[in-house]
Amino acid sequence: MNVKRIVANIETNDISKATFFYKEILGLDQLMDLGWISTYGSKQKSSIQISFASQGGSNTPIPDLSIEVDDLNEALMRVRDAGIPIEYGPTDEPWGVKRFYVRDPFGKLINILRH
Repeated sequence: MNVKRIVANIETNDISKATFFYKEILGLDQLMDLGWISTYGSKQKSSIQISFASQGGSNTPIPDLSIEVDDLNEALMRVRDAGIPIEYGPTDEPWGVKRFYVRDPFGKLINILRH
């Protein structure tokens, strides 16, 4: 399994502030807008991304990090083998990702996903 990208998720009730600062001021591309989450980054470099969200999707809490992997089943197996509790999922979401949530050793909520 390889990690493909890591995206920071910033909680906000006013995503338009992110649009102004990250798109208009810093010149990042808007890569995704689902209403409750908007992601900005570089269309040329998928590793450059930051998201702003009012919820985690499917009415879940907002994860601190989203980590995209190339093999979700292997990631899930490693988490289960380590005895780490799964807090959400695994599930296929209507916006085209399969994912699950776990907490890292520091208590941060991590969204592990595959497109």
